[in-house]
Amino acid sequence: MFIDEYISGVAPVRGKILLVDDQVVNIKILHQLLQNDYDIYMARDGHQAIDMCKKVNPDLVLLDIEMPILNGFDVCAHLKKDATTRDIAVIFISGHFDEDKEVKGFTLGAVDFIHKPINPIITKARIKNQLTLKSQSDLLRSIALFDGLTGVANRRKFEQTLPVSWLQCSREQQPLTIILLDIDFFKLFNDTYGHTEGDTCLKRVAQQIQDTVNRPYDLVARFGGEEFICILPNTDLLGGTYVAQQIVDSIVSLKITHETSKVSQYVTLSAGVATIVPARHISEKVLIEAADKQLYLAKERGRNRVLGAQVLTEDSVPS
Repeated sequence: MFIDEYISGVAPVRGKILLVDDQVVNIKILHQLLQNDYDIYMARDGHQAIDMCKKVNPDLVLLDIEMPILNGFDVCAHLKKDATTRDIAVIFISGHFDEDKEVKGFTLGAVDFIHKPINPIITKARIKNQLTLKSQSDLLRSIALFDGLTGVANRRKFEQTLPVSWLQCSREQQPLTIILLDIDFFKLFNDTYGHTEGDTCLKRVAQQIQDTVNRPYDLVARFGGEEFICILPNTDLLGGTYVAQQIVDSIVSLKITHETSKVSQYVTLSAGVATIVPARHISEKVLIEAADKQLYLAKERGRNRVLGAQVLTEDSVPS
C-alpha cells in the first residue's frame, strides 16, 4: 500500500465505537445518542469487551468502571498490555466524580472521562475530539512506516512485519518466501543521469513491484538504497520464483533507458528468492541471509535474473 492510498482511507467515514456496560439501559442511552454518526458495537461485561476489541478493533471504547468480575480498570489494563489493542482509545464512563479514580484511569491509559447522567452535547463533543486525535495519531504512526521517496513500506515496517508473518506461517506450517531485489548498476545510472532521474527511477521501479505483488497480505518494502524486499506468506519456492520473475520482466518492460548498464539498454533487476517453513526456534535472519546469497549469485551469473533456494532446517531434513 502506498502513502497516498493510506491517507485517503485512514479516517473512516464512520468511526467504530464499542459500548461496554453491564446495565442495558445505559447502553441503550448511548446507542440512541451515537448510532446516527458511528458504527456501534456493544458488550455487557469485561471479558466480552476484550473479545470484541480483538474482533472488531474499534476506534474508541466507552467503558463503564463499575462492572462485576472484570471492572473497567481491569479491562483497560488488559487492552493496553496487548499489542493488538493498545492503540484503541478508552473513555471511562463514571457514575460520579472521583478524583482518585480519574487519576487511576489516566494512569492506565484512558484518554478521557464522561460522567453520568450523560450530557448529550458534552458526550458527543468529547467523542468527536478523541476520534479526530486518534485518526491523526494513526496517520502519523503509519507514515513513519513508509519510505518518503518511493511510497512503499520502509525497512522499519519490514522488520515489524516479518516476525508476524513468521509466527503465522509457523503456527500453520505454511511456507514463507521473501524476494530480495536490487537495481542493476544503479550507481552508473545516477552517475549518468543525475540523482533527480535516479529518484524518478526508484519511484517507478517501486510502483511496478507493488503493482506486481498485489495480494493484500504481501508486503513490498524499500530495504535500503536501490534494494527492495517482498514478504510473501503462504508461498512456496515455485510461487515465489514465479512472482520474482514477473517483477524482473515487468521492470524491463518499463523501458527506462540505462545506456551505461552492462546488462541491457534499459534498467533491470536482479532477484534472490528464499523459502522456508518457519519454526519458532529459528531466527528470521536465516531467511534474509539465504535470499541475500541468492541475490549475490544472480548478480555473479550475469544479473537481470532470478535465483532461488529452499532453506532446509533440522525439521525439514529427512532422517
